[in-house]
Amino acid sequence: MEFSQWLRERTFDHRDFMNISELVKLKEQQDCTISLCLPTLNEVKTVPQILTTIRSSLVDEYPLLDEIVLIDSRSEDGTVEVAQELGIKVFFDDEILPSQKQGKGKGEALWKSLFVLKGDIIIWIDSDIKNIHPRFVYGLVGPLLANPQIGFVKGFYQRPITFKKAVKETGGGRVTEILVRPFLNMFYPELAGFIQPLAGEYGGRREVLDSVPFFTGYGVETGLLVDIWKKYGLSRMAQSDLEKRVHHNQSLGALGKMSFGIMQTIYSLLEENKKVEIKDDLNKIFQTVRYENHNYSLLSEKIEVIKRPPMASLEEYISHRQRLEKS
Repeated sequence: MEFSQWLRERTFDHRDFMNISELVKLKEQQDCTISLCLPTLNEVKTVPQILTTIRSSLVDEYPLLDEIVLIDSRSEDGTVEVAQELGIKVFFDDEILPSQKQGKGKGEALWKSLFVLKGDIIIWIDSDIKNIHPRFVYGLVGPLLANPQIGFVKGFYQRPITFKKAVKETGGGRVTEILVRPFLNMFYPELAGFIQPLAGEYGGRREVLDSVPFFTGYGVETGLLVDIWKKYGLSRMAQSDLEKRVHHNQSLGALGKMSFGIMQTIYSLLEENKKVEIKDDLNKIFQTVRYENHNYSLLSEKIEVIKRPPMASLEEYISHRQRLEKS
């Protein structure tokens, strides 16, 4: 599929799927199940509203979702307790697949979620959305149900940013614009049409998601884009306009650490795809210079990205899925 054709035929709008009852009919016709997963770490301020809004609309009113699950990374602010009080299943990422070397970060939680989620279609949304609306879910489910050829859907939206208590309607997604978009344009121009490559709202069919590797940490989105494209091509990928997403904007220091992890993913992809040759091991220590009380100090933190194998390659996963199918 040519790039211009892809952009025209594989870019959707959540408004195309506002008739949720029609989506439920498509789901029933295709005899498939849909899981929603939220990776969480200390998001008690936003998680209750997200869970109640989505469950009310897409479980109680319209049976579009078959399960809603939290994969938690040991929150300490009450996130887990609130979710459990609402009757939501919670799994801790460090308790899933204990036979595997333990990793950290968002990508670890998403990879392990494939093991515990039951759905044929899996949707992930971030747990810090302040303007939650059902469109963040049905806008992603819609293209998958409407076109069986599509195996992966990425959300995009306007991203306001708060600066000195003033809200600007655009300007969010700073790591996207200064790191990931230039990287895709330089080495993978076929993927340059994805408007929000780092968006945390996306999903796909199980047989697509469990067949590709996952990077731990914040490199997971970049890795999935490249690896799904390599394995399946653009024709099986799509994006959907979810309108606007409001969340807590991270500090420049936090974005620096995020970028450091994403860069590890980028160099791993480039070397694997024989686009560059890396002769030395990459440094995993991120150092930040701090200035306080007229003194400079150096803070060091190890940030290591692990590449997880395709979930479908694990014997534990294969056996687990076989047991589920028989039950």
